[in-house]
Amino acid sequence: MNAPSHPHLFSPLDLGFTTLPNRLLMGSMHTGLEDASDLSRLAAYFAARARGGVGLMVTGGIAPNRRGWLAPFSAKMTTVAEAKRHRTVTEAVHAEGGKIALQLLHAGRYAMHPLLVAPSPLRAPISPFRPWAMSPRLIRETIRDFGHAAALAREAGYDGVEIMGSEGYLINQFIAPRTNKRTDEWGGSAENRFRFPIEVLRAVRQQAGHDFIVIFRLSMLDLVEDGSTWDEIVALAQALEQNGANLLNTGIGWHEARIPTIATVVPRGAYAWVTARLRYAVRLPLIATNRINTPEKAEEILASGQADMVSMARPLLADPDFARKAREGRSEEINTCIACNQACLDHIFAGKPASCLVNPRACRETILPIPIFKPENARRRIAVVGAGPAGMSCAAELGEMGFQVHLFEAGNALGGQFNLAKRIPGKEEFAETIRYFSTRLRKANVQVFLGRRVGAAELAEGGFEHIVLATGVVPRQPSLPGIEHPKVLSYLDVLNGTQRVGQRVAIIGAGGIGFDVATFLTVLPHSSPEEYWREWGIDPTYARRGGLGEAEVTSTGRQLWLLQRTRGKMGARLGKTTGWAHRLALKKRGVQFWSGVEYHRIDDEGLHLTVNGQAQTLAVDHIVLCAGQESLNDLQAPLEAAGLTVHCIGGARLAAELDAERAIEEGLHLALKIGQMA
Repeated sequence: MNAPSHPHLFSPLDLGFTTLPNRLLMGSMHTGLEDASDLSRLAAYFAARARGGVGLMVTGGIAPNRRGWLAPFSAKMTTVAEAKRHRTVTEAVHAEGGKIALQLLHAGRYAMHPLLVAPSPLRAPISPFRPWAMSPRLIRETIRDFGHAAALAREAGYDGVEIMGSEGYLINQFIAPRTNKRTDEWGGSAENRFRFPIEVLRAVRQQAGHDFIVIFRLSMLDLVEDGSTWDEIVALAQALEQNGANLLNTGIGWHEARIPTIATVVPRGAYAWVTARLRYAVRLPLIATNRINTPEKAEEILASGQADMVSMARPLLADPDFARKAREGRSEEINTCIACNQACLDHIFAGKPASCLVNPRACRETILPIPIFKPENARRRIAVVGAGPAGMSCAAELGEMGFQVHLFEAGNALGGQFNLAKRIPGKEEFAETIRYFSTRLRKANVQVFLGRRVGAAELAEGGFEHIVLATGVVPRQPSLPGIEHPKVLSYLDVLNGTQRVGQRVAIIGAGGIGFDVATFLTVLPHSSPEEYWREWGIDPTYARRGGLGEAEVTSTGRQLWLLQRTRGKMGARLGKTTGWAHRLALKKRGVQFWSGVEYHRIDDEGLHLTVNGQAQTLAVDHIVLCAGQESLNDLQAPLEAAGLTVHCIGGARLAAELDAERAIEEGLHLALKIGQMA
């Protein structure tokens, strides 16, 4: 039965030999669990999403041979023994009534090992290794390896495979002139460049059989120089349809592209137009992707005819029950992906298993199970002081376990520092996390006291078994002559809008908060996808190869200096997968990045400093302090002196750098620890 509020999203999709129960695909996302010798954690991860009702899932990339490894000893599908190991995954998914496909991914020149190969010996900017050019014999062997891997995937119990032909990996490298400089039958003309993906598809279909789902992920917008033209994309899509693909998934951007495609700065559904443009050229069902994170946006895309399915990866990481909640009309309970990349992609690039900032249980389903509600806990009173990310996380978990939780917040709203973050252009999604926790707290019967600055004496007399201090941080004020000058503002003054800021501004501190303030003061938020396309130079008309256009940067017109004491890269602690975009956006707007700065004083003339051995005076209207934070935990000592059980989490425990991922995770862990206490 269709869900009345999302009838298109929850209508079945008939593929002939099988029917998908809805139009929601959990797109491929590498978690690091694929590479483990024991796949039980991967099985639990996918089983949770199958239980949540998603129509079809795709694993992270699995190589068809060793040369195709993403990294040494990463996941591959080459032997019967490897296939048998994967039965742990497929059996767990099928036990929950789900369907799952294995993604076949050959890294090509993106591989992080010396065995890498590519159509031409051109080193990728994101790999330290130069690839070996593939011989015709090796090309044929690789095609056979794809087919063999598909057969093994079927033997492993998978319902299908996805052939990774986008994002700049090997197949995409054959397709695009940028990376295919061959002059033999595998390069040159479009027909020759298409030969490799078509032969791979034929081998997969022949080896896996016709009653097996085959998705081809086609790069429909390369966003790099010398990418594909639109006519080439259409021609290849039609050839893939003729050679046995069941579904075409949309690939957007190469990993080396200098345009953000999945970060929170990208408007929701900003790339659905790409899929829609191809829909009239083929009869195959098409899958739209990238920054679709709510059932409402998914329904809008499907209802408008832009696609036949929608793909979500990180949104299903954030909430395994996304589909079930949407079907049941409980969208307000969905833990929405905020596209921060901090705990998912940034973890992968750091060599750690992925998780999720807003859902620490992601990829840890066997480690952090959901606790059980116990009615007897209602007699146990717990106070949580501070309703920022750490406090909300802890209070919600405790409330769901049945504890009588009192959540005190000195401010007039839930959310803490997230209320500042949501004001930054490109970070508006943080409001969704506040909404999600607000809903959880209400449903868990947590008693919330806003505008209530509770004291130690009141807490001591409250009969609380545990007191959790999640009181957060206060800005650090550096020792600098003139720091009390009227020109000096705190980042709180700026982001809360309590002070008007002039046109010439110096920002002391180039950490995450400094970058946020610089963005707040210079960047105009995108009110439409079209504005985002114009800013980053995306051309929907495909006048040039790869869909690149001329960037048209808009700005507030302010002149900014972003300053830091240490030498070296500005914003070095920003996320690896998003930091470059933040730096680039500010540089486009003329923000000056100065490192190795020595501060002297502030007076009517401005900020006096030394840079590169030269004394200077910045004649600015305002100086904004983003020089770090200090823990606000003044309640801890008197409460402990009174003999009470006190716990500090989040910024109240450690304020070295604001870290929402750590704060939410600490809240969860503490709640589980309290729940286990007798």
